[in-house]
Amino acid sequence: MKRMSLLALGASLVMSAFGQSTASRIVIENPSATALKEQVVSIPWETFSARCAVTDTNGFRISDPRTKREVPVQLERMGKSGVQSLLLQVDIPAGGSLTLNCVKGQRAPVKAKTYGRYIPERKDDFAWENDRIAFRAYGKALESTRENAHGLDVWVKRSRELVVNERYRRNDYHKDNGDGLDYYHVGFTLGAGNIAPYWQDSVWYPGNYSRWELLDNGPLRTTFRLYYDPVTLHGHKVSSVKTISIDAGTYMNRITAQYDIAGMDSLPVVIGIVTRKDPGRMHVDEQQGIMTYWEPTDPKWGTTTVGIVSPVSGKLRVTPLQILLQTRIATNKPFTYHMGAAWDREGVMQNAAAWEAWVAGYKQAQSAVQGLRFSFK
Repeated sequence: MKRMSLLALGASLVMSAFGQSTASRIVIENPSATALKEQVVSIPWETFSARCAVTDTNGFRISDPRTKREVPVQLERMGKSGVQSLLLQVDIPAGGSLTLNCVKGQRAPVKAKTYGRYIPERKDDFAWENDRIAFRAYGKALESTRENAHGLDVWVKRSRELVVNERYRRNDYHKDNGDGLDYYHVGFTLGAGNIAPYWQDSVWYPGNYSRWELLDNGPLRTTFRLYYDPVTLHGHKVSSVKTISIDAGTYMNRITAQYDIAGMDSLPVVIGIVTRKDPGRMHVDEQQGIMTYWEPTDPKWGTTTVGIVSPVSGKLRVTPLQILLQTRIATNKPFTYHMGAAWDREGVMQNAAAWEAWVAGYKQAQSAVQGLRFSFK
């Protein structure tokens, strides 16, 4: 989901809201041909609170009149003291609409479906998850060890429960104790969809993150920011920051990377997926900015698969260690792409074709979310 488009929509709705009567219903129209399932959608808080006359953040509920059930809600703050957006997890049919009621009253607790935290007890890891899959990024403390790695790691899971804290508590996450495990190997690659500068036919690794900031932590969306120390790239000082969000009900993350490079207007970058010695199945659509890799099956642990969705077309590059989707981005401007993973033993993605179809459908769903229309009655 492109949050900026919804914010722009929200601003126009707020401007037209003054002088209008208070609304008690939210109508979400989906004019696209793509049905949205368990989709987290965002409504600017200023718009919602003005139209639905909400003055108490704890004094309203959103319900679906068709099911007579309360809709899961999160108040997104993006690291600020005030609420920035109202998040709702909903199903919206293709070419259809969803009408929700906004009523006064205290909301029922929403079960957390996303979570993330800094892991000081394990060499500065930052781990995060939703109800489908888990990931981690490596921090500075790991750089001085033999375990050092550069890319993003995947923790596969077969449980809809949150597992990160329990796995670290057990300190036994390389073994499947019933909910999945960490058997994904990253090494000196981009792992499961990390991004890095690409210079003179080589990936330029900036080192592990040095500082973190948690902006929101569930129940429907977890967002955090990773900061990287400046490095010198062929005479140019480069600093970078990545903002990562994961929503409930999906296998994908939204990553916004921003590079500040002295003396350059743009920078070649690559988004990569580590490959294995045994044959896997690689699928790339350079024009659509889609790249997937179905790993060779581990006889003990099954099959992990990774996918990337870029907003722009890219050029495929294949190395002995990884496959890369190369593009060029403007310096000091945010670049957002999506990456994610799944595990066949979860019981949903049973083969490469199913994963490839899901990733293609995910890209269509992101376009559908951008085209959603919100009104208040």
